[in-house]
Amino acid sequence: MDPDRARQLLAQERERIERSIAGLDGAERDASEQNEPGERGSEELYQKEFDAGLTVDLDKQLAAVERAEERLAQGTYGLSVESGTPIPDERLEAVPTAERTFAEQEARGPS
Repeated sequence: MDPDRARQLLAQERERIERSIAGLDGAERDASEQNEPGERGSEELYQKEFDAGLTVDLDKQLAAVERAEERLAQGTYGLSVESGTPIPDERLEAVPTAERTFAEQEARGPS
């Protein structure tokens, strides 16, 4: 894959993740400003737990972007971290942070 295209895809992915993180931060502030005891008890607890899980997932996604940016800087972006096999451009277009070929990822199971 062309390095400029890879940079563009990774920048878009980083922006999407950072917007999502900022949205969670804003939602937490909004929820904490509501002082209506009893009305939102279990619903608020569920939302906090859901947001905490989403935050962990977004942190993992951001770390994957950082690893991909590092591989791009080292000249190894687009090569499997497992085998060194080229990752098809179609896969990188769909998953810019892909670290392995589709077959290698399938063999590993869900991450």
